Amino acid sequence: MKQLILLLTTVALNVFGQMMMKKGMSSVGAVTGDLAALSGLLGRAFVNPNVIAGVGAYAFSSIFWLVLLSRVDLSYAYPALSLGYVLITLVSAFILGEQVSAIRWAGVFVICVGVILVTRG
Repeated sequence: MKQLILLLTTVALNVFGQMMMKKGMSSVGAVTGDLAALSGLLGRAFVNPNVIAGVGAYAFSSIFWLVLLSRVDLSYAYPALSLGYVLITLVSAFILGEQVSAIRWAGVFVICVGVILVTRG
């Protein structure tokens, strides 16, 4: 049970971190091939509160991941991280308002089936 909580916490922090970094970068602007604009853009990104929160959540996710790896097989833990793909798709559609195609939803379903199979073995 503790391992499942560690896994879910790792995934949740990872998803939260990705969402916050996306929100932050959406307000900063797109990174292009213009090297002159790159330093200013990255400077704004590194002080953006959403980007900072996202990187922080990602860092905490890594700590929980290390604890989890010390307790379970990698062949169980790593495939189970695929739940993040499912949650990211849900967050993208319902919180960020992104359009998610039917083929992506089908892929999410396949991932769910795969995670179920991996965690049962």
